[in-house]
Amino acid sequence: MVWTCSSHPSQWNAWTTGGRYLYFRYRHGEGSVEHFPGGADPDTWDEEGSGLLARWHDGSRGGRIDLADFLVLAGLRLAPNSQLLDGR
Repeated sequence: MVWTCSSHPSQWNAWTTGGRYLYFRYRHGEGSVEHFPGGADPDTWDEEGSGLLARWHDGSRGGRIDLADFLVLAGLRLAPNSQLLDGR
């Protein structure tokens, strides 16, 4: 995982153990997990094969969330031996 923004919005780039790219974002109290087949480069994203995996609103207007809380709300967990890199 790569932590790409610690402020507003909170966001991360993540990859599944199978190599699938996921984009995590939390802004204005809304969290989302999306997947894009082209990887972390937005220039490679297209509508075909992309999709929303999870979305929720926590009732706040918050823009910052810790990764652990984000994962709980998204219904996800880190794989054993995962690394979180600081890409901010």
